[in-house]
Amino acid sequence: MTRLLPLLLLLAQATDTAPQAPAPTPSVTLGDPSRYPFGVGERFVYNAKLGFVTLGQGAVEVLRRESYRGHDSFVFRFRLAAGNRFYRLDDQLESWTGVEDLISRRLLKTLNENGKVRVRDELIYPDSGFLREVGKDRTEPTVAEPLDDAAFIYWVRMLPLEVGRTYRFERYYKARRNPIVVEVLGREEQELPGGRRVECLVLHPVIGSGNLMRAKNDARLWLTDDARRIPVRIRTKQPFGTITLELAEMTLHDGAGR
Repeated sequence: MTRLLPLLLLLAQATDTAPQAPAPTPSVTLGDPSRYPFGVGERFVYNAKLGFVTLGQGAVEVLRRESYRGHDSFVFRFRLAAGNRFYRLDDQLESWTGVEDLISRRLLKTLNENGKVRVRDELIYPDSGFLREVGKDRTEPTVAEPLDDAAFIYWVRMLPLEVGRTYRFERYYKARRNPIVVEVLGREEQELPGGRRVECLVLHPVIGSGNLMRAKNDARLWLTDDARRIPVRIRTKQPFGTITLELAEMTLHDGAGR
């Protein structure tokens, strides 16, 4: 159950060979948050299912904007509450990511499993090239424009993706787990809350090595093929079955098209 949270965060991490012949990195227009497909107040709620069994709910939201280390920053929050009568978890991630540059500078993880709470506070210093966890002496390398687990899904929503192309990025905040590879497989219809069907881009994301959504797990992400880029569905195959996150409720930010 602990590993369901990275599913929500789209960490498609792999030791297998990534897709070949990456396309040139698409350009993203930053600096004007009024043009972003997301904003403060946006919130998506998902039902997390293993096959036909509902495990719990996850929520993804842009919580607020505030200054962090002198940078106007979004605070992204991800939460997953799931379990049964024998085991419960309530895990949460909060990310401080720059509004104008979409660079992550802090990732706070709070994991509550059967009442046992663990906190991991990671501070990211892109100008100095390292990150460190609060309470520990050691550091590890980061990249010039890091994206943490929570921020990556927002970055993907800003990319001008083309069907049939494969994109490669050196942006994951833990340098040793790069590259990020995003393969755009095609288009499929999906259902939004309320029953309206929309055309979606189908993505196969892969990040570095060592976590839940490895390439062999055949991860998929469905984003609406419009300016909003709503993440409608997430799926990954595991040895014990297929885990799917299905969008159940959504609140768009002020100014977003409906």
